[in-house]
Amino acid sequence: MRKRLVSLCALSALFSISAFAQELESARYDRALAAGYKAQFICSGLWNGGKSLADIKADELTGIYDRIADIVPDLTEEVDASGRQVRVRFADDAPPRVAIWNRKSGCTAMPIGLGGIKAGAQTKMRDFGDDRPWPMGDRDAVAEPSASSPDFESAVNRAFQPQVYGGKTSAVLILQDGKIHAEKYKRGHDLHTGQRTWSVAKSIAGTLIGHSVQQGVVDVSARAAIPQWQKFGDPRQFITIDNLMRMASGLVSDTAGNRTDAIYMGGATVNERAPIWPLLYQPGTRFRYANNDTLLAVLAAQAQYQRSDNGMPALVDSEFDPYGFFQNLGMTRTYAETDWQDNYILSSQVWTTARDLGRLGILYLNNGMWNGERLLPDNWREYVSSPSGPQPEGRKFGYGATFWLMNQSDGIPEDAFAAFGNRGQYLVIIPSKNLVIVRRGYDTAEDRFDIEAFTKDIVATIDR
Repeated sequence: MRKRLVSLCALSALFSISAFAQELESARYDRALAAGYKAQFICSGLWNGGKSLADIKADELTGIYDRIADIVPDLTEEVDASGRQVRVRFADDAPPRVAIWNRKSGCTAMPIGLGGIKAGAQTKMRDFGDDRPWPMGDRDAVAEPSASSPDFESAVNRAFQPQVYGGKTSAVLILQDGKIHAEKYKRGHDLHTGQRTWSVAKSIAGTLIGHSVQQGVVDVSARAAIPQWQKFGDPRQFITIDNLMRMASGLVSDTAGNRTDAIYMGGATVNERAPIWPLLYQPGTRFRYANNDTLLAVLAAQAQYQRSDNGMPALVDSEFDPYGFFQNLGMTRTYAETDWQDNYILSSQVWTTARDLGRLGILYLNNGMWNGERLLPDNWREYVSSPSGPQPEGRKFGYGATFWLMNQSDGIPEDAFAAFGNRGQYLVIIPSKNLVIVRRGYDTAEDRFDIEAFTKDIVATIDR
């Protein structure tokens, strides 16, 4: 009996030591994530957004994930302006986390443990073309006021009063008939200040996939050609791109689906992390909001540019090219960021301005036409705004294909659809009113902007 008790005590001590070691390891990993997050946001905020370091710390690095919120302020950043790099150290015995900027896709977070980054980033700036006529540039963007023009100014001003709609508003833009009728920014921001879109990027991803459909490269009804799923017997090979765009893949992950920490903060790559999750439901039967579904839809679309009908590499000059697409729309301050293996993180990691989101909205008002060229299929607006897949339970908004639907809200036209993003990023498109609403913010989980109430007020202003 005594030997048995000794053995049990020894086993208990071993478990305690193991648990303590695991706790230390978990704490170290969280510091590495926090350092990666800080490096990424400072890098993107400075050189994608054109923001000051003080504003980045006040807005972008507050109100963030609980997991890292208390760690981020204690970490010291090193900004290399000439090389356009940001380094943040998280441990004395490890290399710092590094984020590197380039003019095409913005900032890239390097993986944990990578040291010796010395080469400077590509520092040549873009040609923004601001002096071109609206919407390709900023000249003559604002509508001429008239006695019959709706008075949007008062509603826009109220958007900056937290007691009215809530949240912490940084920008509001109202466009009707292709022109800007009201525009306002918080102090320190202007028409060229960029912010992270968060999940508005999912709708941008859907738009880019639509452009690939228009090019004849992608078929959304086709199975998603994810290489890891192509082994015999893998049921995931039956998931279509449409399933992924409608958050109906049937896949599960280790979180509720709207967190992808290893990719967003840890320097992991999309192609190594997003495809690993098992199937839990039959594809197309259950709605589950998930970053991974959008990441996988983009991976599948990219794969089609390297394949022909017989599965062999395609001899084509085209590529999945967000940068080129944005340039064609005059969205010259929009950056679709990638991981360090050049996979686009289009579930969240896009930086853009309020005006660039307005341009995207105009593209949808024009049903995919831009300067006489068709950039999206003529049925794409209907496709992304149709609730033909499984719908969210217990939510006021439905879901189409990468866009949310506002067709169940009293006082809002039934054809209204929208892109929603964390921290209060909104792009609302209402074709029947020829209306686009853009709202940007730095909201927290405890204090969110009421986009439904704001949209109702804007529509009511038109209908008076």
